[in-house]
Amino acid sequence: MADLIQFPARLANRVGDAVATPIRELRPTHSVDDWGRDPHLIKLLSPFARLRWQVSVGGQHHLPVRGGALLITNARHYSLNAVYSAWALSEATGRPVRFVGRPDFSPVGPFMRRIGGLLAQPEEVAAALRNHEVVLISAHQTSHPRHAGKVDHELVAAAVMAKAPIFPIASMSALIGRAARVEVGPQLRPRHKRRGPLAEVELAEMAQHHVQKLLDELGGTQTGVAPIDWLAEG
Repeated sequence: MADLIQFPARLANRVGDAVATPIRELRPTHSVDDWGRDPHLIKLLSPFARLRWQVSVGGQHHLPVRGGALLITNARHYSLNAVYSAWALSEATGRPVRFVGRPDFSPVGPFMRRIGGLLAQPEEVAAALRNHEVVLISAHQTSHPRHAGKVDHELVAAAVMAKAPIFPIASMSALIGRAARVEVGPQLRPRHKRRGPLAEVELAEMAQHHVQKLLDELGGTQTGVAPIDWLAEG
C-alpha cells in the first residue's frame, strides 16, 4: 500500500494563498455597492468597452463633486448612449454614475445592474438621488443622431422630490468607428419656480431643449457616418 505524502501545513497554506490571492484580486468579495453596482466588474470590462468606444468628455466641471445629481442625455436607437456616457463620466469625475433603463428580467437585468443600471422607475431614481448618487437618464430614443427626444417628466419629478440638480448631457458616437463624445452642460435653472405637476412637465421640456442645444453646438454631419471634427480629436 502506497504511503500518503503529506506536505507541511505551512507550505500547503503558502501554495494555497499563491493560487487564491490573484483570484480574489480579480473578483473580490463584497464588491457590490448598495445599488448593485460592481466597480471591480466594470474595471474588468472596461478594456473591452474601449474596443468599441473611445469617448472624449467635456464640461465635467459643471457636475457637483458631492451630492446627488440627475443627468439627462439623448439616445439614438441601438447606440447604448447611456452605458458609454455613464462609464465615461464615472472615469472623468471619479464618482459612480448610474444609468437608468435596465430590464427587470434575468439574465440581462441582473447583469445591467452590476454595471450600474437602475430600473426606469421614479421611486428607484428618487431613492438613489436622495442617497447622493449621480443618476443618468435617457430621453426617448430617436433614429437621428442629433435629435433629442422627449424627456420623461416622471423621472424628472424624482429629481424635484429629491431636490437634486439637473444637468443636460449631449452624447454622440460614430456609426462607423470607435469615436464618441459626451458633453455636459450647465445646471438647469428655471427662471420661474412653479408648483404642481406642470412644473415637472416644463422642466422636462426645458431639459430636452438644452440637450438639443448641446447637440447643435457639437456640430458635425447630419448622418453620424462621415468623420466630423470632434470625432477626429479622439
